[in-house]
Amino acid sequence: MIKIILHFKNNRILYLAISFTIVFFFYITYILAPFSNCFKLETGANSLGVSFSYSIELVKNFFESRNKEQLLCYSVFLQIWDVIFAFVYTLMYTSWIMYFFQNKRLFLIAPILCMITDWAENYLELLMLETYLNSSSISELLVSIGSGINSFKWILSSITFLIILVGIMIKLKTFLTKPKLR
Repeated sequence: MIKIILHFKNNRILYLAISFTIVFFFYITYILAPFSNCFKLETGANSLGVSFSYSIELVKNFFESRNKEQLLCYSVFLQIWDVIFAFVYTLMYTSWIMYFFQNKRLFLIAPILCMITDWAENYLELLMLETYLNSSSISELLVSIGSGINSFKWILSSITFLIILVGIMIKLKTFLTKPKLR
C-alpha cells in the first residue's frame, strides 16, 4: 500500500497533466463546440481568434455575415466559454511543462501569457462587436490592436508547443538511453 501511495506521490504532476488533458478534450467536445454552434456558418471563419491575424475587411465580413442573434451569441461565447477555455488549456499546458521541466518554472510564462493575451483579444473583439452593433462601423485601431494581440497569442502558443515538444523529446531520450535492468 505504501508503494502505491509513493508511486502516486512521485507521479502526481503526470497524473495532473493527464487529468487536465482529459478535461481539455471534454471541454472542447461537450461545452465549447455546442456553445459555439449558435454563431457558426457553413462557410467562412467561425471565430476571429483562430486566424493568425485579421484585417478590417475580415472583421467586417465576419460581423456582416451573421444576424444580430448570432452576434449576441458570439458575445456571450467570448465573455464566458472562451475565457474558461483559455484557463483550461493553460492548466493543461502548464501541468505538462511542470512534468517535463520540474525546476524550470520560467517556462510557465509562455502559456500564462498566452491565456492573458487570449483574454485581451476577447475583450477587444467585444469592443469591436459592441461598436458594430451600435453604429454598424468598426474601428480600424481596435482591429489593428486586436490583430496584433492575436498574433502575439499564436506566437506564445507556438512557443508553448515547442517547449512541450522539447520536453517530450528529452523524456523519450532519457527513457531510451536509460540502462536496462536485468
